[in-house]
Amino acid sequence: MDIDVSKFFNTCLLFVATIVVAKLISAFIVPKSRKRLPPIVKGLPFIGGLPRFLKGPIFMLREEYPKLGGVFTLKMFHKNITFLIGPEVSAHFFKAPESELSQQEVYQFNVPTFGPGVVFDVDYSVRQEQFRFFTEALRVNKLKSYVDQMVTEAQDYFSKWGESGEVDLKYELEHLIILTASRCLLGREVRDKLFDDVSALFHDLDNGMQPISVLFPYLPIPAHRRRDQARKKLAEIFARIIASRKSTGKSEDDMLQCFIDSKYKDGRPTTEAEVTGLLIAALFAGQHTSSITSTWTGAYLLSNSKYLSAVVDEQKNLMEKHGDRVDHDVLAEMDVLYRCIKEALRLHPPLIMLLRSSHTDFSVTTREGKEYDIPKGHIVATSPAFANRLPHIFKDPDTYDPDRFTVGREEDKVAGAFSYISFGGGRHGCLGEPFAYLQIKAIWSHLLRNFELELVSPFPEIDWNAMVVGVKGKVMVRYKRRELSVSH
Repeated sequence: MDIDVSKFFNTCLLFVATIVVAKLISAFIVPKSRKRLPPIVKGLPFIGGLPRFLKGPIFMLREEYPKLGGVFTLKMFHKNITFLIGPEVSAHFFKAPESELSQQEVYQFNVPTFGPGVVFDVDYSVRQEQFRFFTEALRVNKLKSYVDQMVTEAQDYFSKWGESGEVDLKYELEHLIILTASRCLLGREVRDKLFDDVSALFHDLDNGMQPISVLFPYLPIPAHRRRDQARKKLAEIFARIIASRKSTGKSEDDMLQCFIDSKYKDGRPTTEAEVTGLLIAALFAGQHTSSITSTWTGAYLLSNSKYLSAVVDEQKNLMEKHGDRVDHDVLAEMDVLYRCIKEALRLHPPLIMLLRSSHTDFSVTTREGKEYDIPKGHIVATSPAFANRLPHIFKDPDTYDPDRFTVGREEDKVAGAFSYISFGGGRHGCLGEPFAYLQIKAIWSHLLRNFELELVSPFPEIDWNAMVVGVKGKVMVRYKRRELSVSH
C-alpha cells in the first residue's frame, strides 16, 4: 500500500513537474519564436490596413519602410500580406519553387479573362508546358521575323503623320503597339481584316479587369458581362482562323502559328480554346506594359537634352555603319537607347506589385541582420516600383540617369541578382522581355531618325489608379519631319 501511495505521489510530482517545465519552456521559447514574426502595419480592428492599401500600396510602403524595414505584414480581414522589399530579402520570392510560393491562387482573377484551361486555370505541370510554348514562340529566330513586322508597322504608322504638327504621344504609341501586337501575335488575318472588331473586343476584355475583379472576378457587374461576351466572341473568331489555316495548310510567321503547332510532352496538340487563351494572355502581358514604357521613354528623352543627343548620335553611328537597315541585329546594337528604356522602366515599372501565396513557412534575413519567419498561408508581396528606387542600391534613385547601367557602374547588379526587378526575376521572370525591348527600340529608332520632337505639355504624372500603372493624361508632343544627316 505504502509503495502504491509513494508511486502515485511520484507520478503526480512528475506530472506537475512536467507541466511546470512545459510552461517554463513555452514561456521562454514561444515568445522568442513569436518575436521572429515580421512587424505589423498599424491598422483598424478587423479590416486592418485595407483602407491604406486601397489608397495605394506605394504610398503605404513609403510610410512604413523607413519605420519597419524591408519585411513587414499588412493585415486585411483574415488575410496577411507580408512584404519583402529589397534584394536582400526578396531572393526567396523569386527563387522558391511553385510548391513553396505559388502564383496560382493569387492570380485566379485572370481566369475569366484568359479563359479556361490555360495559365492560372491549370495545375503547375501543365502551366510549365504552356510557358514552354511561349518560350519557343519568342526564340531568337522567331524574334527576327517579328522585328521585320515591327519595323514595317512603325514605318506605315508614322508615314500618316504630316510634315509637322502636335500629337498625344501616349495615344499614338498605344495604337501603334496594338497594331504591332496584332501583326506579330494575333496574325495577319486579324491585322488585315478583323483589326477593328478584335480591337474593340480586347477593349471590353481590358475594361473587365477592374480593381474589384481581383477580389470578386465573377461579380455580376456590367464590365464583367461585357468581358465574358467579348471573350466568347474572340474564341469564335480565332476558332475560324485556326480552322482555316489547318484546312488550307497555310503557315504564318506569328505567335498564333507557334501555338497552333505546339505539342505537349505526351504528343497532344493544343486545342483551339487553349490557343485563344494563350494569345489573350500574351497580348495582356505585353500590350499595356510596352505602350506605357515607350511613352515614359519618350517623356524622359524629350526632357533630357543630354540623353536625347546621345540616342540621336547612336542612330547616326548605326546609319553610317548599316545605312537605313533596321533589323534584329541592328536593334541589338542600340545600347544607349536600351539603357534609356531600362531607366524609364526602373522609375516606372507598369506592374507595381508582384504576389505569391506561401505554402510553407520560410525565413528571411534583412540586410541589418534581423531574421524573420514568414508563416505558411501568408500572401507574400514585393514591389518593383518601390524596390527599384532604394537609395542604398541606386544613387539618387528618383533621378533619370541611364548611365547607371554602364559597364563599371552597373547599379542594377550591385546588391545581387534582384536589385532591378522591373521584369520580375528568377523562376517567374518575364518571358517577353526581349520582345518588349525590340518593339520599343524599333519604334524609337524610327522616331529619332525621322522627326524632331519637343514635349509641349508638362512632364506627365503617374496614374496610380490604373490596374497596370501608367501615364496620367495626355503627353502632347510637337513634331517636325527631318531625316538624320549622316556624314560619310
